Amino acid sequence: MHLTITAYSTALFATWYFIEELNLLFDAGDGLTATLLQKARKINQVFISHADRDHLTGLLQFNQLNARENLPIIYYPKDCGSFPRLEEFSKKFDPHIQGTIWQGIEAGEKLPLKEALYVQSFRNNHVQIHQNTIKSLSYLVYEEKTKLKTAYLSLPPKELKALIDEKGKAALTTISYKKLIGYSGDTPVDETFGQWDNTEILIHEATFLSKKDQITHNNRGNKHSSLEEVLQQVALLKIGKLIVGHFSSRYNQEEIDTAIIRYSKEFNIQIPIYRVLPSQVHRNILAEQPINS
Repeated sequence: MHLTITAYSTALFATWYFIEELNLLFDAGDGLTATLLQKARKINQVFISHADRDHLTGLLQFNQLNARENLPIIYYPKDCGSFPRLEEFSKKFDPHIQGTIWQGIEAGEKLPLKEALYVQSFRNNHVQIHQNTIKSLSYLVYEEKTKLKTAYLSLPPKELKALIDEKGKAALTTISYKKLIGYSGDTPVDETFGQWDNTEILIHEATFLSKKDQITHNNRGNKHSSLEEVLQQVALLKIGKLIVGHFSSRYNQEEIDTAIIRYSKEFNIQIPIYRVLPSQVHRNILAEQPINS
C-alpha cells in the first residue's frame, strides 16, 4: 500500500504525522493546520500519544476548522485528565464543534480505521507511573486479510462455491494480519521494542543522538530514546522502512545525518532510513532519498 506521510517533529516544540491515504493523524502539535490547510479536512481519526503540550496544542485550531457530525474522533490515553478539560473548554469556546468525539482508551484496544484496517494501542514508559495507569501510548496500524486455505487454492470455481455453500466461508478461509505502520510516540527503548517486529513502516522517536547524550540530558522528567539504541534494536528485527524524528533542536542536519550513517554501518542496517529534521516540514517523506542509501 502506497502511503503519503507528511510530518513535523521537533522535541519540546511540536510533533505530528499525517498519513493521507488512511485519513489518520498521529499527535497534533503546533503548526498542523497551518501546514496542511484544506488537507486537514481529510483527517477522520486522531491518535494522541500523551498529554505533553508539544503533542496536542494543534488540536484546538484543527478541530475548530474541521469538526462535523461524529468527526473527527480523537483518541487519547484514558488517564490523561487534560483531554476531558480540553474537550469541555473547546465545546464552550466553539459551540459548532459538538460533533467531535473524544475517546479515552486503554492499552490493547483495537480501534477500527477503514475497511480491513484497525489501530491497536500499546502502553509505553514515557511517563514514569504506576503500571495500571495509562498516560502514554504507542500505536500500530494492522491490515486484516482473509485468505483461502492452501488446501482449497487449486479447486475449480464451481467446486469451491459448492464447498462454501456447504461449509460456510469461514471454514475455508484463514485470517492473516499485517503490521502496516508503527508509531512509538515519545518513549524510551525497553523490553517492549519487539512489538515492532515485522512492521512495514516504523515511525520512532530519537530525541538524542547517542546513549551518552541521553544519559547527560534525560536525567529528569519523562523518558526518551536515543538514535543509537533505536538503530541497535531495529537491527535485531524485521522492519521494512524506518522514519526517525523528535530530534532535539540542539542537533543540526549534518550531525543527525552523520549519526544515522555511522550507526547504520555499525549495526549493519540494510533497510532505508528517513529522518524528520528539527524545525522542518517533510511532505511525502517516503519519497525522499533515504539517508543511509
